[in-house]
Amino acid sequence: MTHPARDLLTTTTAELAPDPQSNPLVPRIADGTAPRPALAGLALEQTWVIPADRRAFLHLAERSATTDPEAAAFFRTLAGEALAGERLDAFARACGVDEAEAASYEPLPGCQAYPAYVAWLALNASPADVVLALTANFSAWGGYCSTIAEALRDHYGFTDEACGFFDFFAEPSPELESQATVAVQAGLDGGRLDETSAHRYGRLLQTYEAMFWNALSVTP
Repeated sequence: MTHPARDLLTTTTAELAPDPQSNPLVPRIADGTAPRPALAGLALEQTWVIPADRRAFLHLAERSATTDPEAAAFFRTLAGEALAGERLDAFARACGVDEAEAASYEPLPGCQAYPAYVAWLALNASPADVVLALTANFSAWGGYCSTIAEALRDHYGFTDEACGFFDFFAEPSPELESQATVAVQAGLDGGRLDETSAHRYGRLLQTYEAMFWNALSVTP
């Protein structure tokens, strides 16, 4: 038995899978050659990304609550998962970041292009299209987090607490996957999903994510 939404999610994720060469930093973390300042930069940039994304997801949930309740449920779950940002403090401390450095840190434009675009999607895009685009993007993000979590333990001696942020996102979320499938199917059934637009949004998300990692990779 075919499932149009599941098939679409699978094919879109495969089509938008990032080029392995587009992320120069994660392979260096994986083999232990990434410098500590790059890890600190990753922690500091995420302290900007996570709350921004959470507000965007909450806005998407509010926008779609009446017209697209299935998408609203997906975005509410995403907003709840964004609270995992609370685990960033332990990672930042392990990287040697103190409160003064965190308060004075100037975020990199290349890293903040991603959350800025998520905010644009929250304001302008069809919620069903955003569900499809984000789900495709999250597949790569989860893989990166799994690699980083393992490398931080093996090469940098980080504790389980310090790796908690990456552990969280490395774990598959059956609830979120199910909600994405339901939301995409509802979008297809209701004529609220435009595959061309969703693919475009997903492509841009992957490009902005590549910019994020490339910006961090030049940290001295």
